[in-house]
Amino acid sequence: MQPEQLTAEAFAGYPMQARALAVAQLPLLHTLPLVFAALLLRETHDYDWRFPPERQAIEDQFSFLASLTKVQRESLLQGFAAVQLPNATGRIDWVAQPQQFLDALTAALWSTHQIDAFRRSAKMYASAWRTARPEPQPTIPRMTVVVLGAGVEQDGYALFRKLRPHGVFVPQVDGSDGWETVVGSAQKRAQQHPAAASHIYIDGAEADPALAAYLATTSYGGLEPVRRQLLERISAILASGRSGPEQLRTAMADMTPQTLPWPASRPANQEDEVFRRFQLDVLTEGSGTQIFSTTFVQWAAREALRRAQPVTLVLRFAPRQRSLEMNEMLSGKTQGNAPDPAGSLVDADMGAFYAWIDQQRLTGAEASAFLAWSEVHRQAVLIGPAIPRNTVAGAPMTVSQMLAQLW
Repeated sequence: MQPEQLTAEAFAGYPMQARALAVAQLPLLHTLPLVFAALLLRETHDYDWRFPPERQAIEDQFSFLASLTKVQRESLLQGFAAVQLPNATGRIDWVAQPQQFLDALTAALWSTHQIDAFRRSAKMYASAWRTARPEPQPTIPRMTVVVLGAGVEQDGYALFRKLRPHGVFVPQVDGSDGWETVVGSAQKRAQQHPAAASHIYIDGAEADPALAAYLATTSYGGLEPVRRQLLERISAILASGRSGPEQLRTAMADMTPQTLPWPASRPANQEDEVFRRFQLDVLTEGSGTQIFSTTFVQWAAREALRRAQPVTLVLRFAPRQRSLEMNEMLSGKTQGNAPDPAGSLVDADMGAFYAWIDQQRLTGAEASAFLAWSEVHRQAVLIGPAIPRNTVAGAPMTVSQMLAQLW
């Protein structure tokens, strides 16, 4: 099927809001090159399960494309129109199965040496539409707090080496009421500036109910039934001998919260379902998120910042299990495996650095605040617009004092 042949019936399998959006944009879709239309529909297909910034980005693209003249649109998208598709790829139902088409397209672009030209076209398009429709500034300056919790430790390890040049390193922290202070600060921000998925909390163990009551929350411990089920399915697929990485990816992508033992919660609404889908994406798209708690926190933070763009993000790392042979870890039968405090610290230290990098990629980065604090080592680093760079605090500080300098 070519884009000009699209009808409203082609979107019958889409979720309700995605279907309504696609049908409303039919006249525009008729004018787009097939490859580009498939890419845009890949985003549109999951519109119902997207965070507000993602929905806005989809709507902005349709609005931008509609604002162009026919000549302008054809000129901007000519690189997509020039892509030569293998017959097998062209036969995929790119409307009903946009993700499968995208996977096949990626492989085809590499195998036919069209990937560089495609990337240039994509970069030119992204620059054009983002110039015309800039990302909005956050309602308040963003704040990320990363806590390295109990059991995440290693003697003689130099913490936050990659973060220190960007702020103040505090070698002596009084953390006697540190976590309670973090909870109270995050609660206050969520109460004063309520908005869907604008305040997120990710924990590597069990979530603190006091914080989960105010922030959209996910935790490695809370998702244990889902993780175990996923590992069982992964093991079964790999053991069958009939599936490779592509089939495994397809199987994971087809999973939904309704097909897994999702933890019971309050009656679901649209916001709940969006966040459940986000958690499922973390577990099905992230490598190792089902096995290591530190990987779970790091990947969930990356995706939360990229997709939801929260103004408040609280991360708490907990000890992960020791590395074992891959088959043993995929079996999900490692309950008795001992924790790895030293390895967990290395993971968490890098996870804090990656979280800061991901925060810096968002709008309003110049005004954002960042705190990373180790409960065991009693050390921290503060980064913010009013915080001097590459300095060391000369006196002990409490967590309350550090947060007061950031927000």
